[in-house]
Amino acid sequence: MCSRYYVELSPELRPIIEAARRSPLAGKMVHQLGRPVVCEGEVKPTDIAPVIASSSKGQRSVFPMIWGFRQAERDHTKRSQPLINARSETAADKPTFRECWQRRRCIIPASWYYEWEHLSCPDGTRKIGSKYTIQPEGATVTWLAGLYRIENGFPFFTILTRQPSGELARIHDRMPLILPAGSIDHWINPATPAEEVKDIAALALTEMMIDKNEMPVVHHP
Repeated sequence: MCSRYYVELSPELRPIIEAARRSPLAGKMVHQLGRPVVCEGEVKPTDIAPVIASSSKGQRSVFPMIWGFRQAERDHTKRSQPLINARSETAADKPTFRECWQRRRCIIPASWYYEWEHLSCPDGTRKIGSKYTIQPEGATVTWLAGLYRIENGFPFFTILTRQPSGELARIHDRMPLILPAGSIDHWINPATPAEEVKDIAALALTEMMIDKNEMPVVHHP
C-alpha cells in the first residue's frame, strides 16, 4: 500500500522537478485543470507530480502526471475512488493494467513514502495506528515503480505494490515496488520483453529504513 509520499528539493530530485515544471504539459494542466505540479512536500492521490517515463523517441523523459487511474462510475450518486495502487504480482494479467504493464511503465521519484500501521482489535476489526516514514537503506531517493495511461488527453499513474519485507510486514501487508536506480531505463523502455519486466520487478529493494512519526534527516552537501 502506498497512499502518500514526500518529495524534497534534493540535488538528485531538483533536475527532475524542474523538468516537470518546465514541461508544456504542465502549462496545459494548469490552464485546463487549474492545478500545478506538486514540486515539493507531501504528494497525495489525485495530485499532479513529476514522473519518469519513455518519450515517443524512446528517451528517458519527465512528465507531470495525475496520481490514480480513474474508475468507471457504477453508482452515479457516489464518486469512485482512484486506483492509486496495482499489485505487481497480478498487474500483467488484469484487464485494467495489462497493456500498461506491457508498454507503459514509469518511475515515480520520491524522497520517502509514508505508511500507517494497521492494527487488529480483539473484536476482529482493524484500526489505523502510528504513521511511519520509510525509504531504502542508504538511499536519498526512493524510485517507486508504476504504470501510466492516458485519460482524456492527460497522463495518469498508479504505483505498483508487492509483499512486504522484514519489519514492514508488522506495519502493513503491502509495500511499494521500489527499484534500484540502475534499473530505471530498462523498466521504462516499452520494448523490454514481458519476461524481462518480471525479472526487473524481482530486483526490488527490500531493506528499508523505518522511522516512526518523524521524517528521516537527510544531509546534502
